[in-house]
Amino acid sequence: MTTHATDTATTASLTVPGARLHYEVRGEGPLVVLVGAPMDAAAFAPLAELLATDHTVLTTDPRGINRSRLDDPEQDSTPELRADDLSRLIAHLDAGPAIVLGSSGGAVSALALVQDHPDQVSTLIAHEAPLIELLEDRDRLRAGTEDLIATYLAGDVIPAWQKFFAQAGIEIPEPVVEEMFGGERDPRQVADEGRWFAHEMRFSTFWQPDPAALRAAPTRVLVGVGADSAGQLCDRTSQALAQALGTEVTTFPGGHTGFTETPETFATRLRAVLREG
Repeated sequence: MTTHATDTATTASLTVPGARLHYEVRGEGPLVVLVGAPMDAAAFAPLAELLATDHTVLTTDPRGINRSRLDDPEQDSTPELRADDLSRLIAHLDAGPAIVLGSSGGAVSALALVQDHPDQVSTLIAHEAPLIELLEDRDRLRAGTEDLIATYLAGDVIPAWQKFFAQAGIEIPEPVVEEMFGGERDPRQVADEGRWFAHEMRFSTFWQPDPAALRAAPTRVLVGVGADSAGQLCDRTSQALAQALGTEVTTFPGGHTGFTETPETFATRLRAVLREG
């Protein structure tokens, strides 16, 4: 293992079927897992540092993203595969059951983890899982997803992102989108983005949870949504998931990625939610 000079993370890798997973561990205490998809471990670092004062915090690059390399680069990334990866990481650390905060596609991974390995998770916070199959306009959204994927794979990167943000209900001015996704870009970021469009997005958004299994699990399952996400697609899917589970949404600061925008206020809210349990 190696330790970063810039933070307290200890990094290592774990070989799992079909992949070698990069993961990072910080702190001591009850295990908290912070997981995204396709978002990698680096995005969670500020929040992880804040939680590591009294928790063991695990972050990871999902299979095929950044430092987590695949045996077969053309393998699709399904919630079930990513859930199995998380299960193996938790077992490897021998520190469970874990508190798991999953964001976006990572929330889908975490929901699959609870369905497949409920005893490994004490509390799940599924933050803004993009589960379009729970919505009445699922057919339109499924077609829109296929269209924006096809647009990206045809090489039209900026139009694909414009379609993505439009469907997500996230308002970003066209010049900003062009600045974000045009010109010279980091090759690793481009590779991860391409993999997400080609091999991950539809499997996360088309995945159908099993509400009965989630309700029956010993896990405390919470549905998180950003305070600034009202009316966006992931607000709608989160409301639908909460309704299917017979619960109310739990509001967190910021928007879809509030934990990266204001990690301090997000950590404060997360600690309060965990105390309530």
